[in-house]
Amino acid sequence: MKRRSQIGRMPKQKVCFIVSLCNPLLRLHSTSIFLHLDNTVRRQSGDFCLRLFFTEFIREYAMVPFVDLSALHAPLQAEFERVFREILSTSAFIGGRAVAEFESAFAQFCGVQYAVAAGSGTAALHMALTACGIGPNDDVITTAHTFAATVEAILHAGATPVFVDVDEETYNMDPQKIEAAITPRTRAILPVHLYGQCADMEAISAIARRHNLLVIEDAAQAHGARIGQRRAGSFGDMACFSFYPAKNLGAFGDAGMVVTNDADKARIARLVADHGSPDKYHHTLLGYNYRCDAIQAAVLAVKMPHLEAWNERRRRAAARYTERLRGLSAVRPPRARFDHIYHLYVIRVPQRDALKNFLAQRNIAAGLHYPVPMHLQPMMAGHPQARVGALPVAERIAGEILSLPMFPDITDAQIDEVVGAIREFFSST
Repeated sequence: MKRRSQIGRMPKQKVCFIVSLCNPLLRLHSTSIFLHLDNTVRRQSGDFCLRLFFTEFIREYAMVPFVDLSALHAPLQAEFERVFREILSTSAFIGGRAVAEFESAFAQFCGVQYAVAAGSGTAALHMALTACGIGPNDDVITTAHTFAATVEAILHAGATPVFVDVDEETYNMDPQKIEAAITPRTRAILPVHLYGQCADMEAISAIARRHNLLVIEDAAQAHGARIGQRRAGSFGDMACFSFYPAKNLGAFGDAGMVVTNDADKARIARLVADHGSPDKYHHTLLGYNYRCDAIQAAVLAVKMPHLEAWNERRRRAAARYTERLRGLSAVRPPRARFDHIYHLYVIRVPQRDALKNFLAQRNIAAGLHYPVPMHLQPMMAGHPQARVGALPVAERIAGEILSLPMFPDITDAQIDEVVGAIREFFSST
């Protein structure tokens, strides 16, 4: 007979006590909840029964999170508090020294001359397109296998996205498909460095030069990724980054950056971000409120010196996943054609949705990036490519991709638990 769970027989006041101890960290959905709980129980309670029940609580409810930011931030808490106090003392909440210093540091990191901070990665894309003079009657070639922001920015600029299919191995834009999509209306190519790996920028840049096209990189998932010795952000006329909290370099809210080697484009991007205003209450062009908060720049400046080490830990975690998944013919691990920083570790599997549900039943979080290609999204109704079959590779992989838990502090045990569950799924199907 299966042993009945002790949790169900625990006295109500003890269950409430455990939940109250967890409460400060419940939102994080992380194993740090249980470390916090364990330490608190040991410190505050000599009740052997409670500690026994706590052990079973972990066994039944511990999970492998998709991302764990708490573990990443804990060692930096004192530095975060220091920059918070500095900003509070000056009341320089928008722009100012913190933003300027981070812009300079990030430009140097990317290997470019100029960086202009933005309120989000989406804002950065719109700023770059506007600075490049992209507008109505212009076509921008991009990929449908991306987050909506890539396409939203093109549409907000008044231009038309023209989609090309993706490479079967990297899921990035397939350069061999680009030239067939070029027309007299084409002004720019907007490749996306997906999941942490650069698109084939040498091939894309060569096509752009032949056809006198601009190149704008969407590097929202590629902070520090390289092709050879050049980093993402240094290949195009302009490039855009997102600092959404879960990115490899993430803020405590939304923030973004435009980088370039073109002084005039940087100047225009800065105007666009601040109501088109070079001087207070003087507006030389139509702008937006795309400014970056000082607190986000300060947080990012604290985190940036650790980015390379965090990326390397992601690479090690990815290598362990790939090694442990070896021999599972049904699972296709990611392929690294260039340096990969594994913002996401994305596999391809048949029965993707069934596997995702199976993992969830075992308290393992997984994600879908992205389940519907952009040309098939309702927002694109009426677009010439808004039909099934227009981009067969992107459409096929959208039904097969699954993002596994990935973050710098993921443990070998957590990776092994994920892979063990995947093996269990395929052994039983």
